[in-house]
Amino acid sequence: MAPGASASSGFPLRPTSPFPWRRLVAAVVGLLLLLALLWPPPAWGLAQAGQGAQLFENHCAGCHVNGGNIIRRGRTLRLEALKRNGLADPAAIAAVAAAGRGQMSGYGEVLGPGGPEAVAAWVWEQAQAGWPRA
Repeated sequence: MAPGASASSGFPLRPTSPFPWRRLVAAVVGLLLLLALLWPPPAWGLAQAGQGAQLFENHCAGCHVNGGNIIRRGRTLRLEALKRNGLADPAAIAAVAAAGRGQMSGYGEVLGPGGPEAVAAWVWEQAQAGWPRA
């Protein structure tokens, strides 16, 4: 019998790859990359794209519709009012969002870790843009 021939079929044997695990490794790596791209981001953590807007919509817009204030007209989130009330940067806004001020209760626990900062960054961005309507 010739080398490389099968005894029962008469056809040559198929050469085997010296590295059969390469396909398995490639499949696992491909699956991991796919999962990394499609896995949803965690709901907690520091500010993520859109997190500030979503948190504002869920917890703040009830009183601060379009940057206004349905409770106290002078305490809006418009840039002039923020500066007039000593909230001239996102850090000051985050402190009020977390701990509250005057009639407004603090929302630090409700907004979660990084939530006050995310909301403050988004509010500051909107205030600088004049609270454009979507």
